[in-house]
Amino acid sequence: MILSYRKISYIRTVIYSIGFLICLLVIFSFSNEQLSRDRSKTVRVMIYNIHHGEGIDGKTDLNRIASVINKENPDILLLQEVDVNLERSQKIDIPTYLSDKTALSYSVFGKNIDIENGAYGNATLSRFPISTSENFQFEKIGPEQRGILATEISIDGNNLLVLNTHLDHTEGDSERFLYAEKAQNEILPLYGADTVLFGGDFNDIPTSRMYQKLLEEFKDAWVVSGNKNGYTIPANDPSKRIDYIFFKGDIKPDSTWIPKTEASDHLPVVSDFVWIDDE
Repeated sequence: MILSYRKISYIRTVIYSIGFLICLLVIFSFSNEQLSRDRSKTVRVMIYNIHHGEGIDGKTDLNRIASVINKENPDILLLQEVDVNLERSQKIDIPTYLSDKTALSYSVFGKNIDIENGAYGNATLSRFPISTSENFQFEKIGPEQRGILATEISIDGNNLLVLNTHLDHTEGDSERFLYAEKAQNEILPLYGADTVLFGGDFNDIPTSRMYQKLLEEFKDAWVVSGNKNGYTIPANDPSKRIDYIFFKGDIKPDSTWIPKTEASDHLPVVSDFVWIDDE
């Protein structure tokens, strides 16, 4: 039997289509397997000053922020400049909204300022249950009250203390140094944690007193496993490094990177940490 050219073309198209679908299934299965395997060995941490969802274009779009988070797929997320029920962000409870839009089912909010009928502060979201949370506030030196949101998270039997902060940007480093000192001398002793992550927008550069003070207790994830300069602000043309993930204890960063996005005025920092005991 002789097949017509049209039938041959049709059969060829069907074969190509089936082959393409098989390739997609293989890639998808491999990707899911790789993601699962990596997650069993690593903890992906992301810090992000979201500027209440307002991007470089001046538009407030929390779905855009959620897309950035979902693309990086963190296990623990530290957010700064977070609104709850404020007019400028459509009266949305941002921690709850982003928790619903991502795989981060657990969230806590650390309120530092009452604004209108809402609040402003930091938020920590997690794929794993958060066992305790407390927002610590110390002396207000700058124009706004600042805080350190402390959460305890248990991950497959490993206990992790996570500190999340956004420090003052105004001239003079007294408040920033104070919070670094208080974190070390007053917060850490309350928990006695062996493994700690301390991240956020510190509004200070690596040559500052604050940074040097934190290095007495912690290591900088970017210095250990990052590449190039680590600049995070402004998002469209970054020229300064002020957003950090510090760490100590039975964990270390395997890789650290900065995603490119204009969903906020800051760029996020993402780091994959491995448990030292697993090596």
